[in-house]
Amino acid sequence: MVEELVAAGVSVASVGLVYVMTGARVVKQYERGVVLRLGRLRPEVRGPGFTMIVPFVDRLRKVNIQIVTLPIPAQEGITRDNVTVRVDAVVYFKVVEAADAIIQVEDYRFAVSQMAQTSLRSIIGKSDLDDLLSNREKLNQGLELMIDSPAIGWGVQIDRVEIKDVSLPETMKRSMARQAEADRERRARIINADAELQASKKLAQAAEVMSEQPAALQLRLLQTVVAVAAEKNSTLVLPFPVELLRFLERAQQGGPPQQPVRAQESAPQRSARPDEPRVGESGEPAAPQQAPAAPWSAVPEQSADVREPVAPPSNEPLAGSKTRQD
Repeated sequence: MVEELVAAGVSVASVGLVYVMTGARVVKQYERGVVLRLGRLRPEVRGPGFTMIVPFVDRLRKVNIQIVTLPIPAQEGITRDNVTVRVDAVVYFKVVEAADAIIQVEDYRFAVSQMAQTSLRSIIGKSDLDDLLSNREKLNQGLELMIDSPAIGWGVQIDRVEIKDVSLPETMKRSMARQAEADRERRARIINADAELQASKKLAQAAEVMSEQPAALQLRLLQTVVAVAAEKNSTLVLPFPVELLRFLERAQQGGPPQQPVRAQESAPQRSARPDEPRVGESGEPAAPQQAPAAPWSAVPEQSADVREPVAPPSNEPLAGSKTRQD
C-alpha cells in the first residue's frame, strides 16, 4: 500500500514537473512576448527573462524589437520630366508596440516592404531627374514620411530611408556626359579669358616700366635668349633692337665731346643758276667747278673697222693764222 502511494506521488510529481516545464518560456533581451490566452490578447507584454504561461491554454509570440534593415527592390518609373529610371532603396525600421505588430497587421515585414515600394514609385513620379541625382536628402525625408504614416498604426516606427542607386538609360548617360563636358569647356574658356585679361594688364604695366628705362627691354631680351639657349636644340637668330642703339647713343653723349659739324654740311645746299657766280666761305667768288670726267667705262670704244673720214687737203689758209713767208 505504501509502495503504491509512493509510486502515485512520484507520478504526480513527474506530471507536475512536465507541466511546469511545458509552460516555462525565456524571452531574450531584444524580444518582447505577447500572450494570447484562448485566442484573446493578454494586456501585459512579457519582458525579457524567464516567464510562465499556462500550457495548452496560452500561446506566447515573441517579437523582435531590433532595427530591421529591409532592402527595397529596384523600381522602374518615369520622372516628372519624362525620364525612365530605376531606383532602389533601403528602409530601417523597428517595432515599438509588440501587441499592435501582432494584432493590427498579419505580417508587418511584408506590409512595410510593400508600402516602401509603393511610396518609392510615387516619389519617382513626383520628382525630376535632377532631384533624384542631387537632392536625395529631401527625397529621403519625403519617402520616410510616406512610409511612416500608415506604419504608426502597425506598431512600427520607420527609423530611416535611403535611396541607394539611380540607374539611367545609356542614351541619357551620354547626353549628361556631353552636357557636363560642355559646361567644363565653358568654364575653362572663361578661366583662360580671365587669365589673358590679367596677363594683359601685367604686360601693360611692364611696358610702362620698360618705356621709362629702355635698358630693361634689352635685359629682358637677354634673359629670353638665355632661356631659349638652355635647351641647345635650335638655331637662335638674335635681333638687334633699336632701343640698344638709343641706349648706346645716350651713353656716347655722356662721353668725350664730338667735333662740331660744318655749317655747309648741315645746311641744305641751294642750287645755283648757271649764270650766278658761286661764293665761297670767305666771300670771294669761287672757282668754276669742272665737270667730272666720265668714267672709263662710259667712253664708247671705237671699232677697228670704223675709220673717221679725212678731209682733203686745201690750199686755203686756216682762219686766224698768219701766212709764213719764205
